Amino acid sequence: MTRPVFFGRLRKDFRKLGSRGQARLSARFFKTAPGQYGYGDVFLGISVPAVRGFAGKCGHLSGREILTLLRSPLHEERLLALIIWTGRFSKSSAAGQKEIFTLYLKNVRRVNNWDLVDASAPAIAGGYLLSRKKNVLFRLARAASLWERRIAIVSTLTFIRSGRFKETFQIARLLFSDAEDLIHKAVGWMLRETVKKDGTAGRRFLNQHAHRMPRTSLRYAIERFSEAERKRYLGMKQT
Repeated sequence: MTRPVFFGRLRKDFRKLGSRGQARLSARFFKTAPGQYGYGDVFLGISVPAVRGFAGKCGHLSGREILTLLRSPLHEERLLALIIWTGRFSKSSAAGQKEIFTLYLKNVRRVNNWDLVDASAPAIAGGYLLSRKKNVLFRLARAASLWERRIAIVSTLTFIRSGRFKETFQIARLLFSDAEDLIHKAVGWMLRETVKKDGTAGRRFLNQHAHRMPRTSLRYAIERFSEAERKRYLGMKQT
């Protein structure tokens, strides 16, 4: 079997996993109507567990074939490509990781919904930059693209898990004035993760900045606090 035939059959088998009913639900859930953040995206209706399971069959795909998937108009094919990359990243040499990270940035416009960002940014961008300069994340945090800004903050999940909070706090402050609710949610999520890792450091940040944080970010950050503590922080926001 020639390589193009093999790849074509693989894509055909993947698309068979789709459901028209689920595709319609996904289109609504990921806001694909005109004017919404996912406008124009096309869904096959394949569940995330099914995509992850299928990725296990794709170990021999070439870099070119993965890029073909990433550049697909079909949402789940892009997700499949990103899941394959995240799996390869952890097993790659330093040179291999650099190649994946470089390709990720070159094709970042294809990482264009929140689930695609969240499935890939911590492992690829966060994983590569953990022990390197973080300048690219601050550039992404100031980008016009909603998804690039979300990559900037969500990538720091890897830093948080390693006990490093500096960049999370810096990027969070940059994004306090962001107009997008999806950014407010991501900022609050990362701050909540910081509190889980180090309650003292996380609360110190909240004590300093709760009054000027977007309400959505604050609510996400404190959702696991006691009722009394939540009220205290929300009261700081009201002053």
